[in-house]
Amino acid sequence: MEHAFSLPAHFSSEQERLAAAGIDSWHQLADLDQASLRQLGRSPGVSEARLVRLQGQARLVVELDLAPPDAALLLHAGIATARGLQQADPHRLLQQIHRLQRQLTGRAVPLIDLATLRCWMVKAAAVAPGRSWN
Repeated sequence: MEHAFSLPAHFSSEQERLAAAGIDSWHQLADLDQASLRQLGRSPGVSEARLVRLQGQARLVVELDLAPPDAALLLHAGIATARGLQQADPHRLLQQIHRLQRQLTGRAVPLIDLATLRCWMVKAAAVAPGRSWN
């Protein structure tokens, strides 16, 4: 499924620079090589570190067909790759995700449940091992 490529307002500089470079999808961002990413990060007002984080999010979105906010939540919980998700302890990761959700959204948003997390982990296990992005 193709997820809309819209970033939170605090990434507006990065989104503008990506758009100027013709990058307007999670797939394009996920496939961007490191040299191009570094070059984009040299633009005024754009952070290379933030672009790297966005690319990690893009890779989770593309590889695991996750909604962008779910991929961002996994990144905040320390999961940057499908392999990392596959190897995580589900109960410990769920506890970490719940803590982050409460900090970021309060109680306004329902917490991720174990069944959803396990579904994500099954998707991660199905990703072809040894796949390299660069």
